[in-house]
Amino acid sequence: MEENLNIPAHVAIILDGNGRWARQKGMPRNYGHMQGAKAVEDILVDARDIGIRYLTVYAFSTENWNRPEAEVSALMTILRNYLKTSIKKSMKNNVRCRVIGERSRLSADIQDAIRQLEEATAGNTGLTFTIAINYGSRDEIRRSMISIADKVKSGEIAPEDITEDMISENLDTNFLPDPDLLIRTCNEQRISNFLLWQCAYTEFYYTPVAWPDFNKEELMKAVESYSGRNRKFGGLKTDQI
Repeated sequence: MEENLNIPAHVAIILDGNGRWARQKGMPRNYGHMQGAKAVEDILVDARDIGIRYLTVYAFSTENWNRPEAEVSALMTILRNYLKTSIKKSMKNNVRCRVIGERSRLSADIQDAIRQLEEATAGNTGLTFTIAINYGSRDEIRRSMISIADKVKSGEIAPEDITEDMISENLDTNFLPDPDLLIRTCNEQRISNFLLWQCAYTEFYYTPVAWPDFNKEELMKAVESYSGRNRKFGGLKTDQI
């Protein structure tokens, strides 16, 4: 079936519904987050198998710090464990791992684990898996503007030299193509400060399925929906560009 589909090169996912999924099962929210982390591992393999080349997931936003302290602590513990086991799995599956977001607020051991994961997998040539941690698109754009403003201040560039490409090159995602498809689970239909600049022409897919229940079958539904759409950029279809 995949052979007849237009497979998106880059899929981004907002992982929503872990807490609600757990509550429906009479379990604490942290149980949902743990199951959600397992779902990420499975979808990573599924995405690779169907030909997706870039997968980006929204793991922890800049706004997530406002959650109850116990929940934030549990999420950081899950993240630590995930990063520790990711090197071996990524090497086995030829996955290149990257992390986007502002790292300084993360604990030193998590920052070290991120560096180790990125360095260990840098030479892998398969799917590029990007994890957004302490990421907020407005903050990312702000940091990009500061970087460009410093170049203007130093005389390296003039204000009129600033281009859209220059802005993109100063974003956290400068190593990635823009997403072709953005998936959000648990029937929420908002972008939540995720990849605002990058999603200018991205197709959106919403599903009522909570993230822990999202599997290859659900991923294929999203890909099938994407494949059946006429992609347009400024009024032109993809095949007219």
